[in-house]
Amino acid sequence: MRHHLAGLAAGLALFLISVGSANAAASCGVDGSDAASGEPIVIGAITGKTGPDDFSNSTKAAKAYFDCLNAKGGIHGRPVKYLVEDDQWNPEIAAQLAAKLVNDEKAVLMVGNSSFVECGANAEFYKKSGIIAIAGVGVPRECFFAGSYATTNAGPRVSMLGAMGYALDQLKAKSAVCIGPNIPNVGTWSCDGVMLLAKEKGLAAETILMDPGTADSTSTILQAAASKPDVIILGLPKGVTIPLLTAAEEQGLNQTIKFLSAASAYDLSVPGTIGPSWDGNFFVNMEFNDLEATTPDNQNWLAVMDEYGQSSDPRDTFAQAGYLAARIAEKALMSLDPKDITRESVSAAIRQVKGFSSDIFCAPWYFGDDQARHNANSTTRMAVSEGGKWKVISGCSPSPDPELADIRAFEKSAGLAP
Repeated sequence: MRHHLAGLAAGLALFLISVGSANAAASCGVDGSDAASGEPIVIGAITGKTGPDDFSNSTKAAKAYFDCLNAKGGIHGRPVKYLVEDDQWNPEIAAQLAAKLVNDEKAVLMVGNSSFVECGANAEFYKKSGIIAIAGVGVPRECFFAGSYATTNAGPRVSMLGAMGYALDQLKAKSAVCIGPNIPNVGTWSCDGVMLLAKEKGLAAETILMDPGTADSTSTILQAAASKPDVIILGLPKGVTIPLLTAAEEQGLNQTIKFLSAASAYDLSVPGTIGPSWDGNFFVNMEFNDLEATTPDNQNWLAVMDEYGQSSDPRDTFAQAGYLAARIAEKALMSLDPKDITRESVSAAIRQVKGFSSDIFCAPWYFGDDQARHNANSTTRMAVSEGGKWKVISGCSPSPDPELADIRAFEKSAGLAP
């Protein structure tokens, strides 16, 4: 019964979002242009669709935007041929797919990538191949420290630290447990940030790493609760987070501990799925604007999804990320001579992108050429589960990640500070 009601709630939320954007025509490319019919421009993407959770919402949204773009003239008459592959959460498969897209399909750019393993497997290959990836959802550390890889999302470490900052400043937490996935350069890297901030503030904190595919939710949550922390910070896929919350509720822990999550749990269906017992007790960091925001670009994202996506495609934070990645790609491609769109010219154009504005972002996006770290999206919001919905409870706030000092210095020098 509970799952049935949760499904109805999620469907109703999706319907209401669609109604809100139904009267707005999707804007992309050059309005009034004929459909693109020239030589296709090959753009690739790798996503983690088959595995512990489905990360393909980013590529679905990017595809919707490219379909819209192609219907309205494409890139100066040339259509985008968008090829998406599923890495199945397997680094070896991810590497094989990258070689296929880059070497065999001759992609000039990667856009909307969204995976727990892909950038770790392929960042060095992309660099050697002279191709840039504008990912929608970057997860491992390599996604943010590779010269040819930049994401539109903030990433789990920045997002978890945004949640931790809220726990410190607003919930007055004095102790914390961080739960991350036992995946190389993901869980440890993210939770290490929480530990570093806790140490700076004089808090007691510990880390638990769990296998997203096989871990027992009840044993994990009991282990986390053993030290009686004020807050538990989660940096897990949505499909893993919800069973943990269910296990916590069964143990009555939602009444004694505040739970906060990275943006991976920011989905309209989540509050209805976990139920009213979590009202005011489950907080989530938002890498982008409110999913239901009535601001122009957020409404355009919804209109693009309604017109060119599938009704079953989620309208979630990962979809926002993919839409933005496609828009950034369009901006760079439109700056080029359509007769000279090569991997080299596209890479050069992407490296010049700075000050890309959208009301979905808290601050302008930039590639940050010659920077050791690409993390333009590092200013986030917070929301809380309340009444079967998310309630936004903060404005944009820079993540307190101590590791972002170089990013903040670069943004200040370039006039890009949030």
